[in-house]
Amino acid sequence: MKKQILDIISSNSRIPTDDISAMLNADKETVEKEIKCMEDAKVICGYPTLINWDNTDCEKVTALIEIKVTPQRDMGFNKVAERIYKFEEVESVYLMSGGFDLTVIIEGKSMKEVSRFVTEKLSTLEYVTSTATYFVLKKYKEHGIIMTDEKEKQERMLITP
Repeated sequence: MKKQILDIISSNSRIPTDDISAMLNADKETVEKEIKCMEDAKVICGYPTLINWDNTDCEKVTALIEIKVTPQRDMGFNKVAERIYKFEEVESVYLMSGGFDLTVIIEGKSMKEVSRFVTEKLSTLEYVTSTATYFVLKKYKEHGIIMTDEKEKQERMLITP
């Protein structure tokens, strides 16, 4: 039942417990108990709202930053990641395989603000050996949700002689 609940709320965290119960053919109290247990166990960590900032008058810039670091003795990458994720600008931090160690995703009001974060806060950490910053130009799909309007599709113009 836990996996089924997670599947349901991962696509719509606002779905009422009554509806989940009906979908699973289970009583409401059982579903509520399962959800509470998963929250307590940090399986369910929150219920964030996905906002398409492009459809608002608020300016937001999202950047993906690749970071190479020197792991800390007896702590590996965990201590480095912890130091980085404590910055309020940081949305996400991931340990990676491949050519760099950590991916950091941040949001800022402008490219200049993101640049300032990288140069003044991130690159000055003693264990950070290099960074590469990439700016998101357009979000097409995020967290499984299509972010573009279907009407935005451009039709090819027919050219006749």
